[in-house]
Amino acid sequence: MKDIEEQIVIYQTEDGKTAIDVRLEQETVWLKANQMATLFDRDEKTIRKHINNVFLEGELERNNNTHFLRVDGVKQPVAFYSLDVIISVGYRVKSSGVSISASGRTKC
Repeated sequence: MKDIEEQIVIYQTEDGKTAIDVRLEQETVWLKANQMATLFDRDEKTIRKHINNVFLEGELERNNNTHFLRVDGVKQPVAFYSLDVIISVGYRVKSSGVSISASGRTKC
């Protein structure tokens, strides 16, 4: 069985106002819904609606793009979403302050 390397990278805007801890695991980026809300400057309810629509419309499969992890201070596992979900949600919210390149790097 192959060991999965896990890293956390912090992305921060030039003005220092927005910083997001990004989980890198299984060769993709994983974010929670509240991190996407920060990234795209939208409320979490809007982000969750778009996440659900990505799966309901069959754009992506939920099982392959959702990873549940334990988070300190939270009793139940928290859903993290893959880079594919992040990109799909980004297109749906049409965020002008964030660009996501094909290489998978996210810039605020």
